[in-house]
Amino acid sequence: MIHGVGIDIIEVDRVTEKISKENGFRELVFSQGEIVYCESKAHKFEHYAARFAAKEAFLKAIGTGWFGNVVFNEIEVINDELGKPTIQLLGNTKTFLENKNINRISLSMSHLKSVASAVVIIE
Repeated sequence: MIHGVGIDIIEVDRVTEKISKENGFRELVFSQGEIVYCESKAHKFEHYAARFAAKEAFLKAIGTGWFGNVVFNEIEVINDELGKPTIQLLGNTKTFLENKNINRISLSMSHLKSVASAVVIIE
């Protein structure tokens, strides 16, 4: 049974600007694993933007938005061995959302030079 659907789109330039100008923004929003992954890519800001969109889409899908008990860098986008992305919850965010009856999180992301988007379905 589907419990929630979320979608988000963001301009890559907005993420690029935030990461480039604001000290600590990258570490506040992205997990260490995501930072390593994105930094290894030729067009790293497109990958950061897609992951940001995935986190926003996830928050929309759970129906709560961003609030005190959910930490952005504890919503981690990981890829399986074939490259398929999914969301893994970490730390206090995982603990807080354990009672939300989340059995499966499906994620699709896309990015171009100027925009990135993501869709999350929670079952």
